[in-house]
Amino acid sequence: MCLAIPSKIVEINDGMATIDVDGVQRSASLMLMEDVSVGDFVIVHAGFAIQKLDAAAAAESLRLLREAAAMVDDIDPDQG
Repeated sequence: MCLAIPSKIVEINDGMATIDVDGVQRSASLMLMEDVSVGDFVIVHAGFAIQKLDAAAAAESLRLLREAAAMVDDIDPDQG
């Protein structure tokens, strides 16, 4: 299974982006993307940015993922 987590581009060098999700940074290839800039949000799969998102869609996706993670944290392991 793969989660499509919006990642913000914080740096671009030679076709590679440094992406950030809540302070965790990784590298991603921009080989499959056109017209992306620092500050854009992208979806990354297998190390490649594959889709650009607008800021509102990225914020909503991140909000929903945080909400889901909080629900998992609240599950009592003795009842599940």
